[in-house]
Amino acid sequence: MTTHVQTVQVKGPRLRILQLNFERGWRGGERQTLLSMQAYRAAGHEVVLLARAGGDLASRAQEDGFMVYPCSGIPAVGGTLLRYGRQFDVLHAQTANMMTWLALLKPFLRARIVFTRRTAFPIAQGRDQQTRWKWRQADVVVAISQAAAVEPRRLGLDVVVIPSAVQAQPLDSQHLHEFASQFDLPLAPDLGGETGLPRQHLSGQHFVLATAAAMSSEKDPLTLIRAIHAVRQVRDDFVFLHLGAGGDIEYAARELVHDLGLERHYVFAGFHRAIEDIYRLMDVFVLSSKSEALGTSVLDAFLYRVPVVSTDAGGLKESLAQGRGLLCAIGDHEALAASILRLLSDESLRVDMADKAHRYVRSEHDVEVMAKRYLKVYTAT
Repeated sequence: MTTHVQTVQVKGPRLRILQLNFERGWRGGERQTLLSMQAYRAAGHEVVLLARAGGDLASRAQEDGFMVYPCSGIPAVGGTLLRYGRQFDVLHAQTANMMTWLALLKPFLRARIVFTRRTAFPIAQGRDQQTRWKWRQADVVVAISQAAAVEPRRLGLDVVVIPSAVQAQPLDSQHLHEFASQFDLPLAPDLGGETGLPRQHLSGQHFVLATAAAMSSEKDPLTLIRAIHAVRQVRDDFVFLHLGAGGDIEYAARELVHDLGLERHYVFAGFHRAIEDIYRLMDVFVLSSKSEALGTSVLDAFLYRVPVVSTDAGGLKESLAQGRGLLCAIGDHEALAASILRLLSDESLRVDMADKAHRYVRSEHDVEVMAKRYLKVYTAT
């Protein structure tokens, strides 16, 4: 699905920008990379991508008409930078491993180096000095949230905070109906257009609860499953969709669902390329992360007016502040369950919360705003 980005009016010279992202799959950072590229192109700049050959990001960028340097392995990244890196005005590392390459090759590169930190993980013990050196090779260190900025600031670096952005996608009705039919889900008549309206739950229908997260330790699906089990002890008029790829504790997650007898209520729906459509089905979005720099899946829920229950990990505290969602302590499945039950029983709260969150995400996480902030960083002296 192609994203349409408005033209960003920015004064100054036309830049040649190389974006670097070598991740395999399609997660928040990869989507942000492509959104940024589209916005810079709309502003009249030349944008090229260095990415993993055959990866989702490389494929989507090529489909959208971008020039891509596909690299089949880590050594190819260094070779590509040595061959083409001096042709660019800006080299932007979207991941830590790409910043490593830019730091090592900086003496051979002429471009302005920018690094975006997209995680809030503490630096591994004993690696402070090495990490400080690497990050200092960047002309600008950007963090996507105050939580992501904590570690570079602890190391004495200046950090510019530029929040990630989300962009509404047109509804693909066929995909939505096929998905709803596959999992026997209700389709309300008020699914909306670009961003939808607050979803009005229909009497007699099951609520649709969901998360969008890999089944990995930092996303803590086991706590989430226990929370849904606690909800199930109170009411059974819902289905929970776990959208996302597998991970290091996928087997344990599936075993726990089986052991708790939740197969009818907890559905492993897998990874979906056009997940934006599926938000139109949701009554409540839930995230149980142990660590989260920002949580673009939560921003998507805001954009499509889905009320959110989340742990208070990292940047999620920033996003869900001021009544934009219900926050719970990390690992507290009982608090998650209580918050979910509160939302399910209070339609006015769901609507009010969704409205606040929607206004916030449209003003603070707009693609055009994000692009202008980055372009200012690119051209600062």
